[in-house]
Amino acid sequence: MTSSTPAFARDIDGKAISAKVLDEVREEVLALAGQQIYPALAVLLVGDDPASHVYVRNKLLRAKEVGIRSLEYRLPETASQAQVLELIAQLNADPAVNGILVQLPLPASINEQAVIHAIDPIKDVDGFHRENVGGLVQGFEVLTPCTPSGCMRLLRETCGDDLSGLHAVVIGRSNIVGKPMATLLLQANCSVSVVHSRSVDAPALCRLADIVVAAVGRPELIDASWLKPGAVVIDVGINRIASESGNRLVGDVNYASARTVARAITPVPGGVGPMTIAYLLKNTLIASQLQRTALARGQQSVDDLALN
Repeated sequence: MTSSTPAFARDIDGKAISAKVLDEVREEVLALAGQQIYPALAVLLVGDDPASHVYVRNKLLRAKEVGIRSLEYRLPETASQAQVLELIAQLNADPAVNGILVQLPLPASINEQAVIHAIDPIKDVDGFHRENVGGLVQGFEVLTPCTPSGCMRLLRETCGDDLSGLHAVVIGRSNIVGKPMATLLLQANCSVSVVHSRSVDAPALCRLADIVVAAVGRPELIDASWLKPGAVVIDVGINRIASESGNRLVGDVNYASARTVARAITPVPGGVGPMTIAYLLKNTLIASQLQRTALARGQQSVDDLALN
């Protein structure tokens, strides 16, 4: 990374980079088809949340585009937790299903954590199961949350493959983005700080960063005064705010202000969002491979037992 900063930061094009990821997935799906292997993703939607329906439709469309078989299961708002868990148990037991995604949020009557932890970790393509979270921290090969994985790809496409020694600040400490993001940056040999609601002088901490990942859920909180000249900014936030022309989407970063200081920045929309779906499908392929490896090891164990 250089210290020179252009008049305005360049946009990090999440649409273009996600298209590269989807092309990679498509090529691997074609190669697997030649071996008579057909990865499949099961998506479970409970209730009638309009945004969830849009998200599920987009995920299924992308899956179809890359050749991943998708299975959609819809349950009514009135579905019980027991019904949801029973369906997940059936999908866990189905060897033809490689990935299971439960679209969040769930109705208030259903315990989200109970549902997430009912998914077989090796099929948990969201990467939210406690075994995958713990495995990620310990450096094992596990299914990793899609958004942080997508952010890492954006950073490598922007900064180069070697992020060693860069100082990264993650704003937000959620289980879905902030914590796994910090872990992935540590694994990439960055020096990592996590800024949160109890941090003292958060802007000063952020001004030390070569990389800023904003995932705090507060519209346009971070502006130019938070940034070191030449920083790379990844804006995970998606916030809907009212304007004179109607509702519009903004990130956690004030884009117009930040781009006067940053070297590169993700726009909202069109930055991180497309990467999340791309890495959901990439995770489906990884899950398929992990399952084949586990099956081969299990068969090997059986063979060894028979020999003894």
